[in-house]
Amino acid sequence: MKWLLGLFFCICVNQATARRSPHADYVEELYRLDAQGARYSTNVTEDALLDIVGLIKKYRYPVEVHKVVTEDGYILEMQRIPHGRDQNNRPDPKKPAVLVMHGLFASAADWVLMGPGVGLAYILAEAGYDVWLGNARGTYYSRAHIKLDPDNDSEFWKFSWEEIGTRDLPAMIDYTLKVAGKRRLHYIGHSQGTTVFWAMGSLRPEYNSKIIAMQAYAPVAYLEFNANRLLKLIAPHANSIEALTSLIGINELFGRSDFFTNLGMRFCADGTFFQAMCTNMLFAFAGRSEDMHNATMLPVKLGHTPAGIAVRQIAHYGQLINKNFFRRYDHGRLTNWRVYRSFTPPRYDLSLITAPVFLHYVDEDIFADVRDVRKLHAELGRSVGMFRVPHATFSHLDFMWGSGAKDLLYDRTIQILRSLGDE
Repeated sequence: MKWLLGLFFCICVNQATARRSPHADYVEELYRLDAQGARYSTNVTEDALLDIVGLIKKYRYPVEVHKVVTEDGYILEMQRIPHGRDQNNRPDPKKPAVLVMHGLFASAADWVLMGPGVGLAYILAEAGYDVWLGNARGTYYSRAHIKLDPDNDSEFWKFSWEEIGTRDLPAMIDYTLKVAGKRRLHYIGHSQGTTVFWAMGSLRPEYNSKIIAMQAYAPVAYLEFNANRLLKLIAPHANSIEALTSLIGINELFGRSDFFTNLGMRFCADGTFFQAMCTNMLFAFAGRSEDMHNATMLPVKLGHTPAGIAVRQIAHYGQLINKNFFRRYDHGRLTNWRVYRSFTPPRYDLSLITAPVFLHYVDEDIFADVRDVRKLHAELGRSVGMFRVPHATFSHLDFMWGSGAKDLLYDRTIQILRSLGDE
């Protein structure tokens, strides 16, 4: 376990006001002090400094910030792009609402940081949608609670992605529907953004009726064929990770840190010797996809991502890796009995998910293997079908950052949304 702990130490409302990105102070310091500071693109550096509201405003899109309080007291921030800039650029209460949910380590910023014409949030707004961007508890934009201090109260971090699904999503859905004046909305989730939907749909099935349809990008439930090396190394220790890290005061992973920003600005920017190495490191973690990858944007990506998670989130995934089940968090036999009235965690009943689901997958996804997606498809209560992204090397991260995602995925998604109507 020493290597594992060492790893954690190393990596470890309507008036929108622009703030700064999670790692802005450090990016700014690097740019100011570096003797070769001019090698950094001013535009790229600025985008690494701005927070999501600043990014959206910079590119002249309308943006609102909304605060949502969950039933257990977490304060979530949502960003709303109510209409487009160039097309469909006037407020209209008839616009269909779409909620977009990020994956593990990410935040809503990942849907805009690639810029207009590439970022999904902008593309949806231009297509005539009222775009709502969710941020899960514990991320940079939702790191708040009505009573608990995330820096001093370990209780704040006692959640997995199940609580994001059963507490955060319902709160954001209800809030969005109320403000938008709708009965139902479209949902788009990526990776963990799909996992949380499965948790909500199975444990709080009444929310199925509030979803027009769910677009699942790189859907993650079963992880029997997961090929990510880091997660495979963590998996054997999944049941003890949270207890061990808690003993040494670590409850949050991948939060505000200089590590990734330093990597991005000093080693990964255009003109740096190690940019190719940075690219290969990213490929090693998430899959190789040269023609979808924009290396110039690495400092922006690493300025906004990672955005923070709880240890229990990755521990929960670890419990599922290379197993043939998709089940609730394993607290240990005694706590399981108290929580579930069973010594082993119950499985999620995917047949209870009756909202129409469209599964968008790729050939070589080291997180969402097509064999695991097929199993998910067979067990969902209303899976419309599996839809392959027509590109041989499209990767897990290309669903949000791919330079060709619009042509290969987003345009098709919008065609599906339009075919389903708004309510």
